[in-house]
Formats: sequence, C-alpha cells, structure tokens
Amino acid sequence: MRIFASVAVVLLFASAPVSAAERSSTRPNIVLIMSDDMGWRDLGCYGVKDIRTPQLDQLAREGVRFTRFYSNGTECSPTRTALLTGRYQHRVGGLECAIGTGNVGRYDDAARLAAQHELGLPVTETSVAQLLKKAGYATAIVGKWHLGYDDKFAPGGHGFDHALYCAGGGMDYFHHVEDPPKYEPVLRLDGKPIQRRGYFTDMIADDSINWMREQATRDARRPFFLYVPFTAPHSPFQAPDEEQPQPLPADSPRWNQGKAPPAVYAAMIESLDRAIGRILAALKEQQLDKNTVVIFTNDNGGTASARPTGLRGQKGTTFEGGVRVPCIVRWPSVLRAGTEFSHPGMTFDLTASIVRIAGTKAPAGRAFDGIDILRYAETGTAPPGRALFWRGRRGQGTWRAVRDDAFKYVSRQNGSNVEEWLFEIERDQAEEKDLLAQRPADVKRLKAKLAAWETEVRPTR
Repeated sequence: MRIFASVAVVLLFASAPVSAAERSSTRPNIVLIMSDDMGWRDLGCYGVKDIRTPQLDQLAREGVRFTRFYSNGTECSPTRTALLTGRYQHRVGGLECAIGTGNVGRYDDAARLAAQHELGLPVTETSVAQLLKKAGYATAIVGKWHLGYDDKFAPGGHGFDHALYCAGGGMDYFHHVEDPPKYEPVLRLDGKPIQRRGYFTDMIADDSINWMREQATRDARRPFFLYVPFTAPHSPFQAPDEEQPQPLPADSPRWNQGKAPPAVYAAMIESLDRAIGRILAALKEQQLDKNTVVIFTNDNGGTASARPTGLRGQKGTTFEGGVRVPCIVRWPSVLRAGTEFSHPGMTFDLTASIVRIAGTKAPAGRAFDGIDILRYAETGTAPPGRALFWRGRRGQGTWRAVRDDAFKYVSRQNGSNVEEWLFEIERDQAEEKDLLAQRPADVKRLKAKLAAWETEVRPTR
C-alpha cells in the first residue's frame, strides 16, 4: 500500500503541466499564515456580514480563493502535524486529537505516549521547515506550536531558525498562561520560557515583521519561509481592548470554546485581520511582495462560537462543518488574481506545493500524501481524482470519513455504538439528506477504502 501511494504521487507530479513558476530562476519567499478555530464563513470574502476583514478580502482579490478546501484534522494538533510533514498525521501516532493542556493524551495511544514523554511530533519526522532550511531558506515560526510540550519536540529541532511560540493549545492573550487552574506560562522563544507584554495577536505580527526585516538586513538574496500560526480566534475569548491585571479566572465562560460573546469573537477576527495586514504591508515596504507566496488557511472547522456556515457539524466532527476551512493564496505573476478554485484540496496539499516552490522535494521513503495543489490552481486544471480521508479520536469516541467522487461516508463510533451516514456531497454540501439506506453499494465501497487506508497509515511507534 505504501509503495502504491508513493508511485501515485510521482505519477500525479509527472502528469501535471509545467508551470510558469518552474520556469523562473528566482525562488520566492513563502509566508504561511494559519488562524485557529475560525469558521468557514467568518471572513467577508466567504460570506460573513458582521465581521470586517478587509485585509484578507483584499488578499482574496489579489489571489486565488479555494471554495472546497479541507483541514486534515478535526482539531488543532492533527492538522498541524499534517501541514508540517505533508503526510497523514495518523502515520506519526498519538496526534489524532489536540494535545491536552499540560501535555495530556486524550485517547489510549496518546495517553501511552504521554506517559513515556513521547507525545509530540518527533524530529525524526521530516518537516517542511527542515526541507526548506536544507534548500537554503531562512526559517521561522511565530505563533502557535501545539505539537509537544517536552523540549525535544520544540520547533528548533524541526528546522526553524527562529521560534516565538505558544507551546500549547489555548493561552491567555495578555498574560500568556495556559488554562486554569495551573496558569502555566507557555510563551517560548527558541525553546526557552519568556515573559513579554502584549496582546498575542499583535505580538505575532510585531515579531514576524521584525524577523523579516532582519533577513533583509543579513542577506536580501536569501529566500525565507515564515510560518505564522495565530491563536485567534481560539478561546479564551479576549478582545484586544480587554486587558485585565490578572489572567482570566478559572470560572470565566471565556475559556469555553462554544461560548464566545459574538462582539468579542468578531473583534478577535478583526484584530487578526489587521495583524495580517501589517505583515502584508511590511512585505510591500521591503519590496518583497512581488516575490512572496502568501498562503492563508485555518486548522479545522469552527466551534459553536463561529458564525453560521450552512454546513453540518463543527470542530471535532468529520461533517463538513468540522473540516471545511477557508484557504487563500496570493502569488503575483503566477496565480491569476481574483479567481476561485472549486476542486477539493487539503491542508497537506499546501506542503507539497511549498516544497516544490522552494526547489526541493520530499526525501526518499517519505513521499507526501498530499498533492501539489498550487500547480493545478496555477493552470486552472482539475487535479486527478482521489479519495480524502479523516479519522479523529478523543476518549472512547472516533470520527471517520472518506470523500471519493460524488459521495462522502461519515461514521461516529462511541465504544460499541456506531452511527453512519452517506451524502452526495457535491449536491448536498449541507449534508442534509442521508443516503445510507438507498445506496448500499457505495457505502460498502467507501467503507472498504477507509479500512484499507487505516491499515496503510498505521503508525510504527
């Protein structure tokens, strides 16, 4: 199965047209921006009416807006694993669920690894930052890590030259401590605890801009890769004008992911949009914007705090509302401005594209599971047909799904109890009409594909 997958990826690349970017001798900078827990429609360019996002809306007008883009996971850590490795997160082990506060494993395999101090992304997994660094890129992460608390999992070991980050999943935006009752400080600089004043969304923009300016001063000819995973609008829900002398108390409803005051949630996204605008303005100020690929996406579907999406489900499920996310890419002179790409894509497809853009490739024995989606967006052609798979675990519960051709099979298992659904997803993106009883042959076919995939991505540790 693994050999077959590797051959399939090679064939996909070989059959795709040669792009304008590949004919260029100048390697572009790459700025990869990710929001956290944003709903699919929480941007103006995706349909929201009461949240102002002029910077991201402008980015969409200047680039390509993906309308059927998916996260690899239903929660934070899984998608980030797939993004860094370009492979299904299930191959790593223990990362099918967000790592719990204080390094807690939330299902059996994750709990086993946590007890062994092995819960996180091992440096033996090839990350996109490692690949780009070896190819001559300067590399940095500024924002949320959430791929292991122990020092051996820190970003520096994964190829990041510079790292200012939140180690865990949720952090007070002003005091930079994790969820109560421990209030553990989780702000890190290059692997070391650090104290710094400021609203974290603004701090991310400040540090990103400073780092880019430093690169221009050191060697303006050296390309850079900047990964900017914001924590907004993840809980705790704090607007930029709500600083208090002490962290949010343990009983504050602001820690609850599904209980954001609508005005505060909007303010957090608007603050995020302004921060992104500052990063984009800095690129232009340094005359880097014409040779920089800017990618924006989100890590999973929105929570109950997100604006209505018209999709079924939310974060933590494999319904569309749990895995459909926004994605915008601007690449001047390569991607046609103001276009839409309606073919399905997935987070790890961005990884394959980034590596190709940087002029390198996946190492032997580590073939990407994703495809080079930007190659197809550039030429306006449809990628070859493929199945997309999801599995997320938490406690005794497991969500699964497979999308293939026109249909999507979804299941939810809790102990011995299993619920199943089948949707004709192209016609029914809201997943309102269950076809499970009417199309048993399609159910059987998709379940067989899902079972084969689960066997193929089984972790080795």
